Amino acid sequence: MRMRTLPLLMLPAVLLGACTQTQAEVERAQVHEAGVQDKLAKELAGLVPGKPETCINQFTQKQSSGYGPTILYRVSRRLVYRTETAGGCEGIARGDILVTRTPSGQLCRGDIAQTLDQSSRFPTGSCSFGAFVPYRKP
Repeated sequence: MRMRTLPLLMLPAVLLGACTQTQAEVERAQVHEAGVQDKLAKELAGLVPGKPETCINQFTQKQSSGYGPTILYRVSRRLVYRTETAGGCEGIARGDILVTRTPSGQLCRGDIAQTLDQSSRFPTGSCSFGAFVPYRKP
């Protein structure tokens, strides 16, 4: 009986080891994140953040782009809104489509968006919006 319980006791340790990242994977993830943050900084260069807003008009948005869990909504060269999501919509950085459903015509903090693969239209993720911070050209 003791021999049977020993393998069962080892199972959590084996499963835990299977879930840990190698040093190379950790370093690769850090390099990727640094690249994402650099691209985000370049997009917001020369713009000044304003007071966070709860909602923005959905129809004035000309372009959305993703940088990790951050989504930028470009209204014009002089105005960009930044929202931090809870994660799950990172696929828009690789070209997935961001789908929002709102009867009010506004995107609001807490609204849920879904991402779809461009070619298959298969759902690839979902996320909820944070506050929308306007970045304006001074």
